Amino acid sequence: MSEFWILLTGSLVAGCCGILGVFLVLRKMAMIGDAISHSVMPGIVIAFLLSGSRDSLLMMLAALAFGLLTTFLIQMFQQSGIQSDASIGVVFTALFAIGVVLVSLFARQVHLDQDAILYGEIAYVHWNLWELGGISMGPKAVWLLGFTLIVISAVIGLFYKQFKLCAFDPALAAAIGIPVALFHYLLMGLVSMATVSSFESVGAILVVGMLIIPASTAYLLTERLGVMIGLSVAAGVASTFIGYGAAVLLDASIAGCMVCASALLFVAAFLFSPTQGIVAKKLRMRRLAS
Repeated sequence: MSEFWILLTGSLVAGCCGILGVFLVLRKMAMIGDAISHSVMPGIVIAFLLSGSRDSLLMMLAALAFGLLTTFLIQMFQQSGIQSDASIGVVFTALFAIGVVLVSLFARQVHLDQDAILYGEIAYVHWNLWELGGISMGPKAVWLLGFTLIVISAVIGLFYKQFKLCAFDPALAAAIGIPVALFHYLLMGLVSMATVSSFESVGAILVVGMLIIPASTAYLLTERLGVMIGLSVAAGVASTFIGYGAAVLLDASIAGCMVCASALLFVAAFLFSPTQGIVAKKLRMRRLAS
């Protein structure tokens, strides 16, 4: 039964990250996910100190707030003339350091450290159950990630055209009256939500892999946004199953193997993509030469 919950949790993470990752890759904002995964740490620590619990709604809201704060600060520094990569590096390292200091000062005696917040362990997901009226409803992570996937799918579905235009041509989107800044922060809010929802399962750092790698794989295989989203989710789910099988055989980290499997799928697409793969390009060059 534990295998079912592990695979279901991994697939839900892949779904959440696969949808959002496509828009991050298209907008050349892939490392924003990495920045958010680190910079939400002060929010988590502050919420824990206020509530005394790692399972509180306050913790998620605080993390979301710091995710949006990260996005705002990065945007502000970029508009001030600082390069994009430098802005991301300054913001997420500074906020992450603040979180580490808060843990060392106020939360040394409790299980609230980088391992608990950033790395996670999907193998334990079936132990953290949600009970309603004394009845076990299943792992909390599954319910939380399921809710997150529904929210992400609903928001992207309702504003698909707006997100699409903002991703491909933000100048045109602004010219026809679409509030580009609003959809930017809405997307970042969804990324923050997906990151926070995955703390107890895959872990925030490994979510970065699921945000970037399957979407990059899909980007190599198609130029149609709808197909790209589908392929991104499919690549993430496939990575979940392949990675779990590899982890069982190797007796290694499950989440780590899932991301490694995702990387292997990316390499396969990089080499053999019909349109952008290295092998396909070389074959076309040979045909032209002959």
